[in-house]
Amino acid sequence: MSSNHGAEGHTTALPQPTPWVTRNSPPQRGTRKPRNDQVLTTRVGLQIPDVLSFDEWERAGRQLAGVVDSSSWWLGDWLTYGKDHYSDRYLQGIRSAGLRYQTLRNYAWVARRFDMTRRRARLTFQHHAEVASLPTEEQDRWLLRAEELSWTTKQLRNALREARGAEPTAASDTVPFRQLAVARERYQRWNKAAEQNGVEVAEWVLTTLDSAAEQVIEDTDEPSAAVAGAAAADELPPAASWAET
Repeated sequence: MSSNHGAEGHTTALPQPTPWVTRNSPPQRGTRKPRNDQVLTTRVGLQIPDVLSFDEWERAGRQLAGVVDSSSWWLGDWLTYGKDHYSDRYLQGIRSAGLRYQTLRNYAWVARRFDMTRRRARLTFQHHAEVASLPTEEQDRWLLRAEELSWTTKQLRNALREARGAEPTAASDTVPFRQLAVARERYQRWNKAAEQNGVEVAEWVLTTLDSAAEQVIEDTDEPSAAVAGAAAADELPPAASWAET
């Protein structure tokens, strides 16, 4: 992959076989084992040779991780295209493909926030997701810092959290304090989702609501706008205070 600021261009939609990780048809009885330097991917798992050096095993892992990370961008761009070109039928396409709209919506939200020229190949999709809600200039500044310092996603998230705590909030940017009562079971579900994403529940809810609001605004003219808002409520990101009832 390129080390420059923009994402590399590709002429194919799917990764091509490599010397270490190659695609293969579903395993059949009597299938020959892969060569000693090959890890074959199938629809139901990996075919790994009996003897594989650590370097080859490690290299295969990096390639597999790259495919997983790239697939988030691919799916986000795929959904965005469908919404832009087939607003009346794209949900049908999602169902036909057996994909989950709620997850795709999150991918698409991040993908829309970064055009191809601003995606950094050295950073993961999740790095971009961490800064997606920021203004464009701040996105670029934080991603550049993460790239230069080789930050993990967690390190970027912690740096953002520290920066938010150090930055005074202008009075004009605040709203009167509001307290929202929510059912205990709902709060616990939100809290569990936040823990799985490694963030505080308030931050998780705020990000979910921001993402949902932007999606609904984008989809105002689409009959599926209500579906988008409902899907967002259970998955993503409050400055508000949350009280259990």
